[in-house]
Amino acid sequence: MWLVVGLGNPGPKYAGNRHNVGFKVVELLASRWRAGVAKEKFSGLWTKGTFAGEEAVLLQPMTYMNLSGESVQKAMTFFKVPLANVLVIHDELDIVFPEVRLKMGGGAAGHNGLKSIIQHCGGPDFLRVRIGIGRPPRGSVESWVLGDFDSLERAQLEDVLQAAALASEAVLRDGAAKAQNQFNTKPKLSKAEPKPSS
Repeated sequence: MWLVVGLGNPGPKYAGNRHNVGFKVVELLASRWRAGVAKEKFSGLWTKGTFAGEEAVLLQPMTYMNLSGESVQKAMTFFKVPLANVLVIHDELDIVFPEVRLKMGGGAAGHNGLKSIIQHCGGPDFLRVRIGIGRPPRGSVESWVLGDFDSLERAQLEDVLQAAALASEAVLRDGAAKAQNQFNTKPKLSKAEPKPSS
């Protein structure tokens, strides 16, 4: 069994924020997998689905971002899911929009949701689907992550969410290593294409 966690903040005030893309991908996966209606438990909303023969619990912590690990830990304990089978979907400042990348383990890089999961759930060795939001051109990081996507980003957002859903499904279907090779490899320039000058 897998535990697939989408990070975000609860309530309509935060719904369109960059910080809430994890919530949106979990909702998309629930729809794609025809999972049941989400229920309240584990200080979050959860439902269960199946993909490629793998059973998966889909969880949205309702604790606010900086306490996400409390919700994840409760669900891990209840369903007896090891940390290696936890997949966390989150926004990532260090990746440009609209890229999606997979990663196993590592630090929190200042992300309070990841920091809380590492603290409460036994370490950093869980899988992450990282949705690039880039860094703010000006202003504070907090204002950026708690701000809504702009009109140009919103035009691409559905494709980004679909890519993150596909990356999540690739982990369940093919395993982490193969999925990382698929989603983390940038397309190579063909010989006919000129290389960009430095």
